[in-house]
Amino acid sequence: MIFPSSLESDILAKSYGYDKWLVERFLQYVPNVKCLLEAMNRHPQQYIRINTLKIDSKDLIMKLVSKGYELEDTISHDVFAIKKNASLLPTGATTEYLLGYYYIQDLSSCIAVEELEIAENQTVLDMASAPGGKTSFIAQKMNNTGLIIALEPNLMRIKSISFNLARCGVMNTCIYKMSGQQAIKLNLKFDRVLLDAPCSCEGIISKDSARKTNHKPEDIEFCAMGQTSLIESAVKLVKPGGLLIYSTCSFAPEENENIINSLLGKFNIEIEPIQHGSEGLTSFGSFRFHHDLKKTKRFYPHIHNTLGFYIAKLRVNN
Repeated sequence: MIFPSSLESDILAKSYGYDKWLVERFLQYVPNVKCLLEAMNRHPQQYIRINTLKIDSKDLIMKLVSKGYELEDTISHDVFAIKKNASLLPTGATTEYLLGYYYIQDLSSCIAVEELEIAENQTVLDMASAPGGKTSFIAQKMNNTGLIIALEPNLMRIKSISFNLARCGVMNTCIYKMSGQQAIKLNLKFDRVLLDAPCSCEGIISKDSARKTNHKPEDIEFCAMGQTSLIESAVKLVKPGGLLIYSTCSFAPEENENIINSLLGKFNIEIEPIQHGSEGLTSFGSFRFHHDLKKTKRFYPHIHNTLGFYIAKLRVNN
């Protein structure tokens, strides 16, 4: 959906190097857009998730602090913000990283896994699993019990998943070269399904500034079509009473609230509340969403100190 360009959007777009259409959209639903654009002009906060499959949290913290790291607690007891790195190596090149003692992963991404309510001996499907961060966190939550099936249609990305799962000591996961839409062929139902859907990636502009101008309106429409297909497949794969987490790193309502809203008349699902984040939208332009969409959550760089992210938690009763 495109909105007429306003004076405010013209000024902000010119000041921060964005296409006007994108800033005008942000002005419709993002709180304090100027602060958002300032936040996305800075390097994002780096987080690490401690991999308790391999090391105790206290032991790793002691190792990193001794190397010159300053860490800060977050709302997840497994995730720490790196406030300072006085060591000689980048965070992704330490011995501890290479041994799989921690994974560099944004806090918002970890919250999506937290909301799955993972328990040991479950069967879990990760429908779009590359590069493996969420998959390895699920395995950690399951203490390497049960079964995880991780899907990825791209062979090169499968290599990155395999490497990361091996590095992290994950032993309960099978990787299939398969798209999420094909998952019905597995002939399985799952206690938990995670769909971190491919999206237009508006929320990671701080990591890829080219998206300020190379992101086009048709990208949103294209992504939304694929997301609709994926989530409808996902709902059918959840056991009755099970949970489905849908997430994206996009701000676009067409890829987020509208996708969830479209399910409500088709499937017997309930939207469950998520503890952290800003309320989901109940309207956008001509779109009007069910009031329960408030229970879904948005994460903004300037408010939550994360990448831009969206999470919906669905209880499937079919």
